[in-house]
Amino acid sequence: MFRKGACCIFLLCASLAPAQAGLFDSEPKKPPTLSDGTVAQIRSAFDDQRYLDAGKILDQALLSSGNEPRLAYWAGELNLVRGRYQDALSNFTSVKTDPTVRAQALEGEGIALSALGRSQEAMTSLQAAVAADPNAWRAWNALGSEYDRRHDWVNAEAAYEHALSGSGNAAIVLNNRGFSRLSQMKPDLAITDFVAALQKKPDLTPARNNLRLAMSMQGEYDRAINGAAASDQAAVLNNAGFAAMLRGDYAKAKDLLTQAMKAKNGYYAQAAANLELTQNLARGEAGAEGHASR
Repeated sequence: MFRKGACCIFLLCASLAPAQAGLFDSEPKKPPTLSDGTVAQIRSAFDDQRYLDAGKILDQALLSSGNEPRLAYWAGELNLVRGRYQDALSNFTSVKTDPTVRAQALEGEGIALSALGRSQEAMTSLQAAVAADPNAWRAWNALGSEYDRRHDWVNAEAAYEHALSGSGNAAIVLNNRGFSRLSQMKPDLAITDFVAALQKKPDLTPARNNLRLAMSMQGEYDRAINGAAASDQAAVLNNAGFAAMLRGDYAKAKDLLTQAMKAKNGYYAQAAANLELTQNLARGEAGAEGHASR
């Protein structure tokens, strides 16, 4: 009886072994493959500037699909939008060797480096991005800004031409080229770009402010100032005063900069510095660099 029972127990245990092995299988399951449809949803949300929606879709996809290169790239883009440039840089750098996102990741890396002030590294990444994808217009746009910093106007102009061609004349590129031309003391060409940018995107505040600055650099101070919102009045007056200073119209510059400090309802360091520089220039003592509100 004892042996028979023992045999039955053994057989019972043996019959359970396969099921138990399945329950305790230690081999990790592979995460679901990221669908092209999910990526398209994220891209669509970005295109529509629905960044909150893009973040929600991205978070859900990261939970289900893990460290997929395309998700790391879009996480970098979201961090760029949020101004988290160091986090964006980490995202892009982690996937820039993956062939599926290489050009886009290099573009994002260059933009993040430029925003962080790491100019030479930015140039390297941006040049690699446009070599990988000649239609990477955001990389060309960022290159234009980097060339502007170096006063390399010829290469800046060429970079903006590429950016405009690749983006279908995007408003932000028109604005940036306009500011580049304004920096070259070409207000007529700059005004053309700013107007075109505002026709494309009427709510592009930097282009409107830059247009006022360009008008001031042509001596059209009243036209530049008129219509400015009360909250922008101090900055508009400062920019007009800055332009008057560049034109050598020191009396007008002093008047406008003094008005700017009064409109600020508090200490306005930028206008005060410009006023001091104007006074030095009027006495023939150029010892500092002025500032407009870009």
